[in-house]
Amino acid sequence: MWCKGKEELLMKRIGSVLIVLLLVFSCTACGNGQQTGENATEPSSKQTEGSVSGSDETASSGQTENHDNTAADTENTTGKTLVAYYSATGTTKKVAGYISAAADGDLFEIVPAKIYTDEDLDWTDQDSRVCREHDNESERNVELAAVAVDNWNEYDTVFIGFPIWWGIAAWPVNGFVEGNDFTGKRVIPFCTSGGSGLGENGELLENLAGTGTWLEGGEFRSSTAEEDIQIWIESLGL
Repeated sequence: MWCKGKEELLMKRIGSVLIVLLLVFSCTACGNGQQTGENATEPSSKQTEGSVSGSDETASSGQTENHDNTAADTENTTGKTLVAYYSATGTTKKVAGYISAAADGDLFEIVPAKIYTDEDLDWTDQDSRVCREHDNESERNVELAAVAVDNWNEYDTVFIGFPIWWGIAAWPVNGFVEGNDFTGKRVIPFCTSGGSGLGENGELLENLAGTGTWLEGGEFRSSTAEEDIQIWIESLGL
């Protein structure tokens, strides 16, 4: 009986040890499970952060490219407009002013070194300056006060205006056309006349210049209204 009691006591101790061991293993397993969960979450968090950072960088790069492209487009479209004109009596000057306002252009007056007086312009007097020049083509090489235009390279569109004398462009404008390089520029001639139109004067001036892209021009009367000029400018699609 004593042996049986001793055996029961031994079994109880073994059972207690097993319970303790089970508890220890359970705690260890729980601890490892928590650590594994934290470690699994942390890389995921870092990966997400990296993805957000990458997206920001890409977006920033895209915005920079768009900005650069816009700047480049702006540089390619910042060409200015010039309205150059010769006016003998003020009619062409008035029309040039209308064109300048409608096209947001700068004005440049073509001025002979020796100004034409009213007597010089008297076409009814065969001995007047303008009649002599008309009769003798060698005298039409009129010296100008200035040919060069400040900041010429900034202009990509140039209007050239003149009155019509005996069916052709008033010759003081020739010196301006010959004296400038119109390469890379759009050139639009316009004339003022009491009866004659532009005719072939655009082509004649284009041949005289030898450079530039010459477009079809316009012809106007002294009675032309500013609204008519505005409509004409809009029709050019500049």
